[in-house]
Amino acid sequence: MSTSPERGPNVRPEQRELDVQRVDGSGTRRTSRDRVVVEEPLEIRVAGESLLVTMRTPGADFDLVRGLLFTEGFVERADDVVGVAYCDDVPADARGNVVLVALRPGLTLDAARTARATWMSSACGVCGKATLDSLRAHCDPVAPGPTVEFVTLAALPERMRAAQSVFDATGGLHAAALFDARGNLLALAEDIGRHNAVDKVIGVAARLGALPLSEAILVVSGRAGFEIVSKARRAGIPIVASVSAASSLAIDVAKDAGMTLLGFVRDGTATVYCGGRRVG
Repeated sequence: MSTSPERGPNVRPEQRELDVQRVDGSGTRRTSRDRVVVEEPLEIRVAGESLLVTMRTPGADFDLVRGLLFTEGFVERADDVVGVAYCDDVPADARGNVVLVALRPGLTLDAARTARATWMSSACGVCGKATLDSLRAHCDPVAPGPTVEFVTLAALPERMRAAQSVFDATGGLHAAALFDARGNLLALAEDIGRHNAVDKVIGVAARLGALPLSEAILVVSGRAGFEIVSKARRAGIPIVASVSAASSLAIDVAKDAGMTLLGFVRDGTATVYCGGRRVG
């Protein structure tokens, strides 16, 4: 899977340098340069109208937009989005932070808003049953998917970590990665928000026409909450592995979809919450 994102002239930096003070146990202070991750708003416009603003780390913005619109139910199909571009008709300091989305002919902003409103109205955390009912209405159960050797699954977080170039410089980013059943890295994204990182890697698949991801494994650097697992379900991902814990609702979503969900995948061990048949 080629992961080179669509790019434009307004791509903003993922990190920046600044002066900081470092303090040791003796109280000694020294000034040095440090790199910090950039967090900025990204406005998404459809048909010339503002649809939403999300906070993110710049980089792979177009993949983020494609993934977010699909996983959050703004569009029913990945190919409903036919183009993404940066908007130049904005103040200079906003360039690179506003994108324009072109939808396929016949799909209007109102239709996209309706899809979003339907998804969110019953998936806003009012109760678990309403959330699961909404997911069932919008997403089929995942395909059988692969069986993966545990030793392969256990090694994936470290493989993801080794590929996190921006984290190496800043220490302030989440990551999401797609792997195949043999442990080969297919796509990786970093972002200040764990859900944005997931949208970015799913956006890669959407851009390449690779959805559903019925043979893929999603690995995330943070906890596996409802939002992460529901996005994976919408993308058809059968296996989700997290280096931290899963929430009760995330486990319910995974069970309902027939997914395999693992938590605390680190140091050669893991907790299998459901779908253990795919773990060899």
